[in-house]
Amino acid sequence: MGGQSAPPPSIEPAIELKAISKSFGPVKANQNVDLKVLPGTIHGIIGENGAGKSTLMSILYGFYEADSGEILINGQKRKIHSSRDAISFGIGMVHQHFMLVETFTVLENVMLGAEGAPLLNKSSQSAREELLKLSKEYSLAVDPDAMTGDLPVGLQQRVEILKALYRGAEILILDEPTGVLTPQETDQLFKILDILRSRGVSIILITHKLQEIMAITDRVSVMRAGTMVSERETAETNKNELAELMVGRKVLLEVDKTDANPSEILLEAKNLSYSEDGVKKLDDVSLTLKAGEIVGIAGVSGNGQTELLAALSGICPLQTGSIKIGSVKIDSDNPKTPKEFRDLSVGHVPEDRHRMGMVTAFNAQESAIMGFHDDAAYNGKFLMDNKAVEQHCVRLMKDYDVRPEDPKLKSANFSGGNQQKLVLAREMDRHPKVLLVGQPTRGVDIGAIEYIHKNLIAMRDAGSAILVVSVELEEIMSLSDRILVMFEGRIVGEVDAKEADARQLGLLMGNAGAQTEAASSENNSNNIHSEEIPA
Repeated sequence: MGGQSAPPPSIEPAIELKAISKSFGPVKANQNVDLKVLPGTIHGIIGENGAGKSTLMSILYGFYEADSGEILINGQKRKIHSSRDAISFGIGMVHQHFMLVETFTVLENVMLGAEGAPLLNKSSQSAREELLKLSKEYSLAVDPDAMTGDLPVGLQQRVEILKALYRGAEILILDEPTGVLTPQETDQLFKILDILRSRGVSIILITHKLQEIMAITDRVSVMRAGTMVSERETAETNKNELAELMVGRKVLLEVDKTDANPSEILLEAKNLSYSEDGVKKLDDVSLTLKAGEIVGIAGVSGNGQTELLAALSGICPLQTGSIKIGSVKIDSDNPKTPKEFRDLSVGHVPEDRHRMGMVTAFNAQESAIMGFHDDAAYNGKFLMDNKAVEQHCVRLMKDYDVRPEDPKLKSANFSGGNQQKLVLAREMDRHPKVLLVGQPTRGVDIGAIEYIHKNLIAMRDAGSAILVVSVELEEIMSLSDRILVMFEGRIVGEVDAKEADARQLGLLMGNAGAQTEAASSENNSNNIHSEEIPA
């Protein structure tokens, strides 16, 4: 359990933060936070949304300056006013969303901002030599001349790590590093982190995935409400204890559900294909959703899941193929608007709640009726009935535990978890026959995840058909009754959730298992496309 044994406390910390405080107006993001990271260790930091993790790391990397407190690097007190200062002190950061120029080569990305020599050719040659040396030393093999945008996300992440090492990083901050990786890519990343640790690099790992904390870290610090509430040796704790420390109460980590009892087909999609700017986003996709079941869509982000949800909710007009909802058939000759899909009892929780699920400048009661704002219940003879809208929002907030219970508060001022609960409440409260949910717990803390899963299971048991798209493989495996895997716009496999395991799904997500699956099940040849298995 956990990583290597941590060095004895007598060793000088690589990083020591003392009484760090930071406020944004009345919000105290960090309050007297202490943290020690020992050299050559992997130190995890966990906490709910708004716990202060990102603010603390932003202070260490120079994005923010602390209002008070001290930063010591290898025992020396340092003032960090910018990321340039942090880099000069040997600190590197790999962001959740990669900071790469896709039209640059790997070498050009690594050099960017650190060219070093007046003559670029000379600088380029020395950079190439250094890059090859680092790649070999840390098992970060990547082609220096490859176009970065053509690389899979796992290799792009290697480029980010190489960028930091090229700049002399001896302390590496990783922010949610596995969010877009397959299980196999995650395993490879952990092997790389293990090598970095063995070479003396100190690593801070910010993640909400407790299984990753247990798998790779040496120590873990827990933050709650801007304070550091606990620190544990990873080998001496477990996921349940850490979850309770994060939330302040016991949390059910496993999805509590009985077996599904699927009945009639409520939605059937046949041969859906969709292209955008000459690129095929959906490629002959067929699926069924039955009453009383949850179907999960697994896959690395960007493999057609977004377009599938858009097609099934009426946002994306059908180019080829058809959708049947009840007795109503929808195709390019008989299109329907998103409102007409809603009228057919299809609810939709978008993947991006900020861009599509709400208007953050609207107050909560306005976001709570988006898409339903022309209902008679919210409108008088000439004007909107604001009192009715407010009362409706108050009820939703009580029923779905949205905090704070303030319908007049701007949507932007709720935490990510409460924004998500508000969007889910709006869609689920209508008891749709079909519910499409994109990334139900993206950016959501453990307490809210537990609540969202519980409500989705209750809706399934009440007879709805639910389609869940998530990049969180553990969520797909625990929440779903059936799992479909998408790769490059196609459904390349279907697995009974009871029989699914992460390795099997990970292979399908990378399409490495497609040929094997097709050979063993010729009857499913429409769902699984044979391809050469990559070496």
